[in-house]
This record gives sequence, structure tokens and C-alpha cells, in this order.
Amino acid sequence: MKIIDLRSDTVTKPTDRMRKAMAAAEVGDDVYGEDPTINQLQELAAEMTGKEAGLFVPSGTMSNLIALLAHCQRGDEYIVGQQAHTYKYEGGGAAVLGSIQPQPLDFAPDGTLDLEKVKGAIKPPDAHFANTRLLCLENTQAGKVLPLDYQAAAARLCREHGLVLHLDGARVCNAAVAQGVLLEEICRHYASVSICLSKGLGAPLGSVLVGTHSFITSAHRWRKICGGGMRQAGIVAAAGCLALREQMARLAEDHAVARCLAEGLAEIDELKIDLAGVQTNMVFLDCDPGLQQPLKDFLKARGVLVGGYGNLRLVTHLDVNPDDVPVVIAAFKAFFTAKAAN
Repeated sequence: MKIIDLRSDTVTKPTDRMRKAMAAAEVGDDVYGEDPTINQLQELAAEMTGKEAGLFVPSGTMSNLIALLAHCQRGDEYIVGQQAHTYKYEGGGAAVLGSIQPQPLDFAPDGTLDLEKVKGAIKPPDAHFANTRLLCLENTQAGKVLPLDYQAAAARLCREHGLVLHLDGARVCNAAVAQGVLLEEICRHYASVSICLSKGLGAPLGSVLVGTHSFITSAHRWRKICGGGMRQAGIVAAAGCLALREQMARLAEDHAVARCLAEGLAEIDELKIDLAGVQTNMVFLDCDPGLQQPLKDFLKARGVLVGGYGNLRLVTHLDVNPDDVPVVIAAFKAFFTAKAAN
């Protein structure tokens, strides 16, 4: 039985072409700056985003963490979404390791943070308050793409109030493909951007953090402090190079599969889906909370894996193809048919 794994786009396996690139990678000791494939990846990411330099790190969590540590001092504060990955799903690292206070705000339905509320959350220069230093946005946010004009407005607000703007761009490549723009068009608004290679791009691990030379120098030191120094890691950097060069454009295929999946599942009365929110490779389903675990178990027994916190989440990726869509829809329908019969 084929397993259709829709839990996340992190479950992808390296393609045969990627495995060959990894096997053939030229390597060296990256702690000495001597791994040519890592250097190539860092330069490629910087070029694609219009930044001066890049830094290869083991994970997106570390990438965001060292960005915050490089931008902020102890007692500083960053404004962030209440459901943002950097705030909710990264172990509280900024607070635990950097003594950086988060100021969470609720996301708007479109994945943005209301800039008037952001402005209102900036603390005055008073010893009673933490020093508001940074605004962190997320793109995509729950699969939704931040509008380009909104990001430009956020950058203006940050300039006006002396804030740094960081992007958790774990899936920023999905955003760029969905909007039909180059990565640079999005990333130009930010002082730093974290790009994940192991989600829809299909690399086995790693992220790249990009920014100015001076910022990357500071981030490099924080990577070392956090235990992220690597040796002959060009083996995995080669996968990242191939992912950025050859597997970014195909993200449009994942978006198309997600749309077909969402439209098919929306025909099931027991499910609620906001089709307007299906903009990239994620489909969120709302159904009776008491049915969610039995539904997941039923699907799993039929080779369909889904995840999510609260609402169910289905994520398409390079290991899910259009032929899988009717299989998934039929499995959902079978569950509700069986439930009605009982």
C-alpha cells in the first residue's frame, strides 16, 4: 500500500538527482571556511535574495534564533505573531538563550500583523519597558502569502521607528512562486531572511540565513555558540544548491495539487474549508473536534497521513502527485459514509 504523507512538506525524500549531487559534492572543513560547496550555497542564496552574504545552518529553528541573537541584546523585545513559528514552535529559544522578550500579536485572517497594532506595541524609551528592537514576520503564514505592498509598508514602519525587520521565510520560495516574482522582490524589504531548504524544496536538512556582511559575521559567531559549527557538510549543502536551482519552480505543482485537494474536500458537508486561504501548498480542514482523531486513524489505516494542531492540516509536496488527490478524497468520503451508516 502506498503511503500518501500529507503531514508536512518536511517528509520529502531526496530525489535520485539530489542524491547523486550529494555523493559527488566537493567538501572541506567549514569551521575553517574551507567547504567549497557550502560557500557556493551561501553565495547562491545571497545572490537570489539580493543580500550581501548567507550562512548555512542545520535548521530553520537555529536560523531564526541566531538572527534574533544577532539583532537584539539582552532585555530587548521583538514583535511577532501569536501563532508564529518563531514564537510558538521554537522552544522559546530567544527568551531562554537570549533574554529577548517576545511581544506577540494576533495574526489577521490573511496572515499579516495589523501595522497599527504593531505601532501601538512599540514601547516608549522608558526604563520600565523592554527596548522594542525588531519586528518578525512570517511568509508564508499558514500557507497564506503576504501581499507585496504590505511588506513594503512594514519596512517603512520599521524605518520610521528604528526597528529591524526579520523574515521567517521558511516557505518564502512558495510565496515567490505563488506571486510570480523573484525571491529578491520579497527579500529586499528585510534586514535578514531565513530560508528553509528541507520543506517544499526537498533537501534533507538545513536553512540559509541571509543579510549584510556585518550581520552574517555576527550570526556566524552565534551559530558557533549554539553548537552549529559544521565540518564537511558540503554533502548536504549540495542538496541545498540543487533545491534552489532546480526545485523551486516546481512548487507551483504542489500549489495546484493543494487546490484540487481543497476543492474536492470542500464538497464534503462535514468539512469546512476556506478556499480563499488555500494559496500555496497547505489545506486546513475544520471538522467536529471529536471526530478528528478517529478520522486520522481511519485515514492512516488506508495509507493517508494528516496532521495539524486544532484544525487538520494537509500539506502537498514533491512526493504527492495529482493521482493521489482522488485517493485522499475517497478516503475522507469513506469515513463520513461509514459514520453516517452507524
